[in-house]
Amino acid sequence: MKIYTKTGDKGTTALMGGVRVSKHHPRIEAYGTIDELNSWLGLIKDQPIPESSKQDLLIIQYRLFEAGSLLAAEPGNTKIWVPEIKLDAISQLENSIDLMEQSLPPLQNFILPGGHPASSYTHIARCVCRRAERLVVQVADSEQVPSEILVFLNRLSDYLFVLARFISAHFGADEIPWKPRSQKI
Repeated sequence: MKIYTKTGDKGTTALMGGVRVSKHHPRIEAYGTIDELNSWLGLIKDQPIPESSKQDLLIIQYRLFEAGSLLAAEPGNTKIWVPEIKLDAISQLENSIDLMEQSLPPLQNFILPGGHPASSYTHIARCVCRRAERLVVQVADSEQVPSEILVFLNRLSDYLFVLARFISAHFGADEIPWKPRSQKI
């Protein structure tokens, strides 16, 4: 299989099923952003973070490929097989969030991203995840999209926020609370 096909040289790409669409089609934007998110998760996974978090991230990367495949599939084409995101993927995220939160102090304020590079990368991934979620909502406004994708992305952004806090705690980094200008910093 060659990496280059030359079929996209004029600004179109094929959905799974063969229909060609513009490379700025909302589906392409959505699954392209999910791919970007997956790359950030790979970077986070390559940091010296707890092994349990690395394992979680690996599983999440597989789920993101499933979400991307669902978005890359031609709507309504029943002749092609695509993987699906199952509800257990969402409950796994929730279980991981609950487990990490047990070791964290309760959140009293909004916090500023940062504290350690691995935590900062995780906050960036959370923002990319939120963008992916918005783009999938945009697709869902005009085409059918499995609801599990939206739920998964929503829960994943929550997971990434807690993971950023968990990583900060792992490295002993301070969380900096956000304070409105009217309060002394």
